[in-house]
Amino acid sequence: MKTTPFTEKHIALGAKMHEFAGYNMPIEYSGIIDEHLAVCNAIGVFDVSHMGEFWVKGPHALAFLQKVTSNNVATLTPGKIQYTCFPNEEGGIVDDLLVYHYEPEKYLLVVNAANIEKDWNWCVSHNTEGAELENSSDHMAQLAVQGPKAILALQKLTDIDLSAIPYYTFAVGKFAGEDNVIISNTGYTGAGGFELYFYPEVADKIWKAVFEAGEELGIKPVGLGARDTLRLEMGFCLYGNDLDDTTSPIEAGLGWITKFVDGKDFINRPMLEKQKAEGVTRKLVGFEMVDRGIPRHGYELIDEEGEKIGVVTSGTMSPIRKIGIGMGYVKPEYGKAGTEIYIDMRGRKLKAIVVKPPFRK
Repeated sequence: MKTTPFTEKHIALGAKMHEFAGYNMPIEYSGIIDEHLAVCNAIGVFDVSHMGEFWVKGPHALAFLQKVTSNNVATLTPGKIQYTCFPNEEGGIVDDLLVYHYEPEKYLLVVNAANIEKDWNWCVSHNTEGAELENSSDHMAQLAVQGPKAILALQKLTDIDLSAIPYYTFAVGKFAGEDNVIISNTGYTGAGGFELYFYPEVADKIWKAVFEAGEELGIKPVGLGARDTLRLEMGFCLYGNDLDDTTSPIEAGLGWITKFVDGKDFINRPMLEKQKAEGVTRKLVGFEMVDRGIPRHGYELIDEEGEKIGVVTSGTMSPIRKIGIGMGYVKPEYGKAGTEIYIDMRGRKLKAIVVKPPFRK
């Protein structure tokens, strides 16, 4: 298994470790619910160094990104970030990702850990524009410092005004005495906070500085288990569960990152445009359990008569709401908020209701 610059720290802290995307990653430390609540109420730190980072540079960078991503990169100015996806030729999604406009003619793509090789090969094979591509995944470490008190801890470590970094923007500068740290605000938890990108060589120094700065605020290390429950409470998609090579951005409710603007001839635009105009045969919805039970990935969604209408893609017990919550694809006629649906939980038919996320109240 691959390691991150923090793997030894996780083991020393007694984390429950498990393989994820080829990496030896912490799943939990003090417990998923405890860590989830720490992020919602105070401050938690996630090691997300396993994520992939690609640089796209040069005079042809924008033309390349306009072709391979669904969102309109031309609207980005330096310091801004965009959520987007790589559409494939069959109507599905190669991956969902973030595009950072680092400086003129220079962009940073942040992709999912499990898809680094697939995404890199996709970008290289579709780079007919001649953009300069560089895979820096092994040369960047990343911590996500999340929670309402994250800003109080991190502000102690930098002269950059963190309150002047709105959602989906970033700054680059000195942090904990180290230069060229990217500080971004794109949290995957819905609890506020920042992501820090830095060289692996300074990882130990930054980890210590962050935990010292947050000690009086109740800072805790957090594993991938709580990362999943936090993102699901917000209704954020996870690639491999709610998105994959067979799900289109239109089906997934990501029409807002699929921009059919003049001059942007991105991969598979005609098919996605047709879906937007004519409708889809399934759509991703959120639902809350009415009956007691925890929905899980792969469970069938059924109607009152027991006929299959879809499938659960993500599910958990909400640590905040104390009820089962989930997302899944259903036939469009079952997609309206307030619609009653049922989950087949190992032969038990349990009632749920379609709701619009976020689930966290």
